[in-house]
Amino acid sequence: MKVVFFGTPDFAVPTLDKLLNQPDIKVLSVVTQPDKRRERGNKLIPSPVKTVALNHNLPVWQPQKIKKDTETLTQLRQLNADVFVVVAYGQILSAETLDMPRLGCINVHGSILPKYRGAAPIQWCLYNGETETGVTTMLMDVGMDTGAMLLKATTPIRLLDHAQDLAERLSVLGGDLLLETLFKWESREIEAIHQDESEATYAPLIQKHNYSLDWSKSAIQLHNQIRGFYPNCTATFRDQGIKILASVPVGDAYRYKPTAELIQIHQKLPDLSNISGIPGAVVSIAKGIGAIIQTGEGLLLLREVQLAGKRPQSGWDFVNGNRLTVGEMLGNG
Repeated sequence: MKVVFFGTPDFAVPTLDKLLNQPDIKVLSVVTQPDKRRERGNKLIPSPVKTVALNHNLPVWQPQKIKKDTETLTQLRQLNADVFVVVAYGQILSAETLDMPRLGCINVHGSILPKYRGAAPIQWCLYNGETETGVTTMLMDVGMDTGAMLLKATTPIRLLDHAQDLAERLSVLGGDLLLETLFKWESREIEAIHQDESEATYAPLIQKHNYSLDWSKSAIQLHNQIRGFYPNCTATFRDQGIKILASVPVGDAYRYKPTAELIQIHQKLPDLSNISGIPGAVVSIAKGIGAIIQTGEGLLLLREVQLAGKRPQSGWDFVNGNRLTVGEMLGNG
């Protein structure tokens, strides 16, 4: 099976690796986003997908706007590929491109469609407190993740998962599902199923304001925001910015499926039965873990933070390094 692979970030790499290691598949070329300049040294940095492609001596095409790049479109047509595989490429393909391969263009999307169509499905499913997600393979059309579905695979979401954890798990799941999809689609063992528009939800690009923490929200809302938009959620501490990287809502109001890590955390918590304060206040300190913050509803334990201009540090190092005391305040982001 002759494949052209479209993809850009780390999320796409496991799928490309699976294709390259499959003897019944030949990857003809890779299409990825142009190299980007990074802050440190302002050097042009290739995408993770490009790095893998070059290591395998594959042709790499990086059009600025693939819809208008006649040279790339001509090259794609001349390859006579069986299928185009698209995983987090970052550009929308035209109807002309979608019609080129005989088996169509198959996308690996990081949600259980039709929920969370769009650019940031992993982040928004965490933000909304979902307990399960997965990947869907689909035949692409000109819409935004509106194509007919082929196969799905699911995975549970654990309380302490953040966006990077979940993305890594889904990327591996997606690679396996894509291989199964390709062979079953070619042999007509599966049918494409149209999405139910009435069940569709959207996961738009994340905006800067989405990172700002508001301590009047509940502990579980804040926790879901912190892990969903990891590692970028911000608050203030002593008139400076601080990122909250990891947290856990604590107290009798919350019931979790116990894991070894959660059990260990709860064993170290002080008595929280008579603790209260105004939102944003440090109301207690869990020895060896970090500060406990009052929210609009419930308590939030800070497990990892990053002060402005500093490296990430554990919640406990934050307490000790700043001589944090009960009654101090964290401000909104």
